[in-house]
Amino acid sequence: MRRWMMAGLLALAPISAQAAAPSADAVLKTYSDIAHAAYEDSLITAKRLETAVDALIASPSEATLTDAKQAWKAARVPYQQTEAYRFGNPIVDEWEGKVNAWPLDEGLIDYVDPGKYGASSDDNPYYTANVIANPSLKLGGSTLETPKITMAVIQELHELDAVEANVTTGYHAIEFLLWGQDLNGTGPGAGARPYTDFDPQNCTHGNCERRADYLKVATDLLIADLEEMVANWAEGGAARAQLMEAGDKGGLAMILTGMGSLSYGELAGERMKLGLLLHDPEEEHDCFSDNTHWSHYYDAQGVKNVYEGRYERVDGSVVEGPSVSDLVAATDAELDKALSAALNDTMAKMTDMADAAEAGEAYDQQIGEGNEAGNARVDAAITALLVQTREIERAVAALGLDNLSIEGSDSLDNPAAVFQ
Repeated sequence: MRRWMMAGLLALAPISAQAAAPSADAVLKTYSDIAHAAYEDSLITAKRLETAVDALIASPSEATLTDAKQAWKAARVPYQQTEAYRFGNPIVDEWEGKVNAWPLDEGLIDYVDPGKYGASSDDNPYYTANVIANPSLKLGGSTLETPKITMAVIQELHELDAVEANVTTGYHAIEFLLWGQDLNGTGPGAGARPYTDFDPQNCTHGNCERRADYLKVATDLLIADLEEMVANWAEGGAARAQLMEAGDKGGLAMILTGMGSLSYGELAGERMKLGLLLHDPEEEHDCFSDNTHWSHYYDAQGVKNVYEGRYERVDGSVVEGPSVSDLVAATDAELDKALSAALNDTMAKMTDMADAAEAGEAYDQQIGEGNEAGNARVDAAITALLVQTREIERAVAALGLDNLSIEGSDSLDNPAAVFQ
């Protein structure tokens, strides 16, 4: 993904020393405390998902499958709010691919409909390897024996041969196992995997025990990975220490990098504009579950949380403290109002998208070709994110944070390249 630099946007002013302004250290602490709380909530909800998965495996039924799906959706709420931490913090960015990589070539994991999916890919020799059905896999010149699906097996297969679509771990691998393929294109309906895919006594599509094993170990691995990141943001943790060691301006630059990169290149660009340009449901973030509207909503909420220094936990309690907003307001009150208004407008546009999806028009339908109202709704959210990013740029300048690098996206910066 292309990066562009924001050096020299404006004459850069030093951070205000007014009494009303909090110290940068205090702002960095709030940011770290929110990160710790949000990752801890992600871990808590992943453990609830584990409980639901265990119940599904122990007693497969429509009810236990539905409960597992609902637990997966609930687990996405706090996790998506952590994504504003990804781009500015190298420890998070290097780790993120283990838990939230997408899109994935699901044929590597399990059965697919060849009529919809295809039988091969020029880009991925493991496009239909189907580890669940094949306890012996040819990997180039070697053979991987998988008599039992374990954490080590799915970790070895993750991003196999440096192919990014070989995603075998994390939320989206679990999502695929719970929902199965969404064969509806931009029409109504999500994936419709039957609960009997996990029932050895009434097995559909074969390999039900191995499929249950995969689901179990993928969920356990997600928990282990989240435990790692919770520890990284605890007092004395590596990510918290790295932020503080960057110093006042360095730490603030990490914060604004995360806000700007998620707003612009990742969310507005790769996750939204690309799919809208192509009218392609395969570019939908939560493409098996049709939960994309909430993933986008909570990504945007995460940016707002960081700016305002406030996060509402899954138990209803609130973590808050001195914020970037406080710093910006002490330097330029009107700029703080403008950025806050832009964040609120983005949330309003995300709410419009989510309301439409909850009313029956899923995100993949909204980006479908010929759906003028749906396309306009998504485009309005993208436009709001672009306005938000411009205000973040202004905040970067006001705080004197030069040479700050924000993720770009061809879908925004060079749309013609998308169709080549």
